[in-house]
Amino acid sequence: MGVKKYDIVVVGAGNAGLSAAVRAAKEGKKTLLIDQHNLPGGCASSFVRGRFEFDPSVHEICDFGPDDNKGDVRLLLERDGIDVDWITVPECFRCISTYSDGTPMDVSMPAGREAFIDKMEEYVPGTRDKMNTFFDLMEEIRAAVVYMNDGTPNDPKYMQKHFPNMLRTCGYDTLKVLKALKLPQKAIDILGVYWGYLGMPLDEINFLHYGNMIHMYITRKAVIPHHTSHQISMAFMKRFYELGGEAWFNCRAEEFLFDGDKICGVKTTLGEVECDQVLANINPDIIYAKMMPKELVPEREKKLSAARSNRYGGRMVVSYFALNKSAEELGITDYTVFMPSTADTKKEYESMAHIDTNKFIILLCYNNLIPDFSPEGTCVVSFTTMYGPEDFDNLKPEEYAPLKEKLLKQHIERFKEVYGVDIAPYIEEVEISTPMTFARYLGTPEGSSYGYELVNWDSMISRMMMMADDFPIKGLRHIGAASFRGDGYSSTWINGDICAALAVKDMKEGGNN
Repeated sequence: MGVKKYDIVVVGAGNAGLSAAVRAAKEGKKTLLIDQHNLPGGCASSFVRGRFEFDPSVHEICDFGPDDNKGDVRLLLERDGIDVDWITVPECFRCISTYSDGTPMDVSMPAGREAFIDKMEEYVPGTRDKMNTFFDLMEEIRAAVVYMNDGTPNDPKYMQKHFPNMLRTCGYDTLKVLKALKLPQKAIDILGVYWGYLGMPLDEINFLHYGNMIHMYITRKAVIPHHTSHQISMAFMKRFYELGGEAWFNCRAEEFLFDGDKICGVKTTLGEVECDQVLANINPDIIYAKMMPKELVPEREKKLSAARSNRYGGRMVVSYFALNKSAEELGITDYTVFMPSTADTKKEYESMAHIDTNKFIILLCYNNLIPDFSPEGTCVVSFTTMYGPEDFDNLKPEEYAPLKEKLLKQHIERFKEVYGVDIAPYIEEVEISTPMTFARYLGTPEGSSYGYELVNWDSMISRMMMMADDFPIKGLRHIGAASFRGDGYSSTWINGDICAALAVKDMKEGGNN
């Protein structure tokens, strides 16, 4: 049998790969999706222990929105025919910590602009006008992001006319802009709670990226799937097959093939395939180091990769507990609770670098949103945190199991200390994912599922403004968390979708890129 020929090959069936594959097939392109595992989804999956099913990663999906205020993610999913049973998260979050000044902090913030501002005024009197200014600014930024998301070159004059405040603020870190808005520190502490979803302190994360994220969470409410994130992945696959797509699982991409300086195929463990375009849900560092001729890697990409590789995103540790009592019986009343030791994000970020100093956990109790998530009379909770690489880099094989035991005990004790509930006597099943787990299943450098940290020089706005120049290798685009929109379910779906649209556009114009 001869070598198979496709228009587009998508490598990696994680979130970005799934959205890219559906978009390519929907555009009428003969599309092949390959993945090294036996099921799609990457992090968007599930696993079973005993009588319980666990979700590995999803906390909340933002930019979805209700019928009268649909976000980009909902519009994308509806346009592509992705049918999922969604559950709306009614509140934003609860945070139990200490304010930056050391005083106790226990805040519960509702969704919705007016409700959020009302509650902020209750916690920090005198902030109403400043919070309205903040939301007005975020509406402008939201419009600017929609404009930049269409994949066409951005017109600087148009942006100067329509988005002047976005341009004034997009080059600065979040803390600097919030202070420029003259928000009190306690209000900044509350607005800063979501930093744990990005893994960067407010004085480093670009304002456009952070502000856009929290604006979507607050104004549109978040959602989660009823039947774990594996339901989302299977909905994408169902639609992909309906559109005529072909998928190879248990298939690893080993090398990208070139005709001169343009990609022309993929060597896989199931044989070689020819194609015009490759959309790779793979970290660029791995592509450049292992999957293509080094002489074809542009000098700019080598320098960019070297600069970024010192700033890999958060390395996750997630502990999963199935408890043989209900959340109500245990006194767990919240869905999401952030529990940093301090609202000072710089101090907390630094303390999270090491196991012995990291006290930050984020609780999820799925049954408080989905009563039937686990068998009657039980509940499932998880605790998420992030670490730097040092404690894992030189770990010996015999040290791994004891380290996991230590992390599990830390999470149990931290939850007991902060929330006042001891789950230890009620554990029926337990599992823990470490950076090694994510490195194994996702193939990400150092187990970082977040791509690169979105520091100011390499922020979402910087990447989006350079979108036309960000894929210099002809026929090849990286589409995952390391791409222009960064990490997270919503961002990676958009990454994949836009990159697929750009690939189709290239093919229509003669395949020059």
